[in-house]
Amino acid sequence: MGVCREVERLGETLRGLRIRLSVLGCRSNLYEGEALAGELASRGATVTDKPDTYDAALIVSCSVTAAADKKCRQAVRRARREVDSRGKNGIVAVCGCWAQALDADEARKMGINVLAGNRQKNLLPGILETAVTGEKNFIDVRRDVGGERLWDSLSLERPFLRTRVFLKVQEGCDHFCSYCVIPFLRGRSTSRPLDEVLSEARRVVERGCREIVLTGTHLGMYGRETDTSLAELVGKLSAMSGLARLRMGSLEPFTLDAKLLDALAGSPVFCRHLHLPMQSGDDAVLARMRRGHKAEDFERVCDMAREALGDDLHVSSDVMAAFPGEDDAAFENTLKMMEKVKLGRVHVFPYSPRKGTEAAGFPDQISSKAASERVKAATALGASLLERYASRFAGRNLSVLIEENDGDSFTGYTRNFISAAVRSETELEAGEEVNARMTESSGGRLFGVRA
Repeated sequence: MGVCREVERLGETLRGLRIRLSVLGCRSNLYEGEALAGELASRGATVTDKPDTYDAALIVSCSVTAAADKKCRQAVRRARREVDSRGKNGIVAVCGCWAQALDADEARKMGINVLAGNRQKNLLPGILETAVTGEKNFIDVRRDVGGERLWDSLSLERPFLRTRVFLKVQEGCDHFCSYCVIPFLRGRSTSRPLDEVLSEARRVVERGCREIVLTGTHLGMYGRETDTSLAELVGKLSAMSGLARLRMGSLEPFTLDAKLLDALAGSPVFCRHLHLPMQSGDDAVLARMRRGHKAEDFERVCDMAREALGDDLHVSSDVMAAFPGEDDAAFENTLKMMEKVKLGRVHVFPYSPRKGTEAAGFPDQISSKAASERVKAATALGASLLERYASRFAGRNLSVLIEENDGDSFTGYTRNFISAAVRSETELEAGEEVNARMTESSGGRLFGVRA
């Protein structure tokens, strides 16, 4: 953005303003939060993610489940209470998926001043500048994104809130699983131009970022509507000077084809970890979910991935418990599949009816009690599987990218995405990659000493 009188005037408007940025939900939201933080800071604001005294709150919202909706409401109420405690008219702004569907009258009653939906987040810095002048007490810039394929032109200059960088390269989804509201809230699949992705990646690497995580609503679809592909992007990023680590965000199993696996296997910087959402291990449930694959297909993809990337590959996953019609036998099939494919980290959550989705109208909904019991059982198995996977690395030397100092040791993640605590006689800095001898594992976490 070039410097002009209008930008200078707007910059003065935000100068000295303390904005608390809260990001809920997915990695795409994390990217968008980072990009917004950088733009707001460039206009003079002080941006924090700490629960401290602030003048305005910006919440990047999520609506993937009913629990996510509840967290958004709680975040708004807390923010309204805290900005009001400053004794002046503080601003509460909300953007993202929950904001996209929120009734305007309800938003006003909750004390929200700004509502920005998806594919409109790039407008937020300017909207906040209007809001803080007091010209309007409620601004709503949402639009219907159901058929939208435009790219929201957010851009990241440098890591702002964390050591690794989430780089958003794809938006939206055309798949329409029967339980998922996200395609209605984020719009149709579209890919960021390859040259823009590479330019942003070079920029963050030149400013000290050592790890990039590619992310998107449906990441594996990157480039499908253009003349490029995720495999080509991986190849170009892998050749980029200064980049030490490259990770993938969540990949739907049917998008992990031989071409992409070859690109990942040939990359010197790709970290041996893939997140492949399983959701269920039962064919009947998968069919009702409209996932587009069977249980045996998921097993085959995991086998292909380990054949290409090595048996030490960490496969993490998502599991949805208590989908409508899931009986005890179907749930047992899910538990068996979790073990069969040797998952590591597993995110388990109960099915949540989402208004407007096909599954919300299914008559055979599962009771909350049964859902809670199944979540508990799958979570316990997931913890056991993660511990089993992590324990194989006790006694080995592993590279750890340091994120913070927790007092007794320095913490970060190994290249295969295991949390690790490293003791060192000398101070380690965030963003520093060190070699450590892993002495033990506990609770799915590794503990070691700098080698």
